[in-house]
Amino acid sequence: MRFKLIFIKYFLLFLFLPFIVFADENEDAKTDILFLKIQELELEIAELRNRLESQNYLIEKLIAESSDDKDEDSKNLEGLALNADIRFAGIEDPESKDQIYTAALEALEDQNFDKSFNLFKYFVESFSDEEKTPLSFFWLGEISMIKNDFENAMNFFMELISSYPNHYRVPLSHKKIGDIYLQSNDMKSAKDKYNFVIREYPNNTASSLALQLLKNME
Repeated sequence: MRFKLIFIKYFLLFLFLPFIVFADENEDAKTDILFLKIQELELEIAELRNRLESQNYLIEKLIAESSDDKDEDSKNLEGLALNADIRFAGIEDPESKDQIYTAALEALEDQNFDKSFNLFKYFVESFSDEEKTPLSFFWLGEISMIKNDFENAMNFFMELISSYPNHYRVPLSHKKIGDIYLQSNDMKSAKDKYNFVIREYPNNTASSLALQLLKNME
C-alpha cells in the first residue's frame, strides 16, 4: 500500500513536471521582456534628456548672442540713411525687421511722412513678412495719397491686393483705390470700385465706408 502511494506520488510529479517547468519558464520569459522594456525606456529617457539639454544650450546661446548684438543693431538703426540706397546690417533678422517696422510706424504717428515712407519702402524691399509686408504696402499707399501721389498710391494698393489676396487689408485697399478715382474726378470708376467693395465684402467695414461715399455722390 505504501509502495503504491509512493508510486502514485512520483507518477503525478512526473506527469505535472512539464507544466510546472513551462510555467516557470513562462514567468521567466515575462520577467525578461519586462526588464528589456524597462531598459528601452531608460535609454529613451536618457536620449530625451540629452536632446533637452542640447536645446537649452542652443537657446541660451541665441539669447546671449542677441544681447551682444542689441546695442550694435540700435546704433545701425540710428544711423540709417533715409534714401533708396539704404542697407541694414541685420537683414532677415527678426529683431531688425521689428526695429525697422516700429520706427516706420512711429514716424507715421509723428506725421513725419517722408521718413515713414522711406522706412516702409526699405522694409518691403529688404524683408519678407506675411503680416508686416502687406501692411507696409498699405501704409505706403496711404502716405502716397496724403502726398497726392495717386499713381504710386494705386501701385502700392494693387501690390498688396495681388500679392496678398487673403490679407484683411485687401477690402480697404480696394476702397482706397475707389478714393483715388474719386479724387481724380473719375466718378464712374469710383462708383464701380465702391460697388465692387460692397458686393464682394458686404460684412467688412470697407463696405460701409464705400456705401456712405456712394450716397454722398448721389
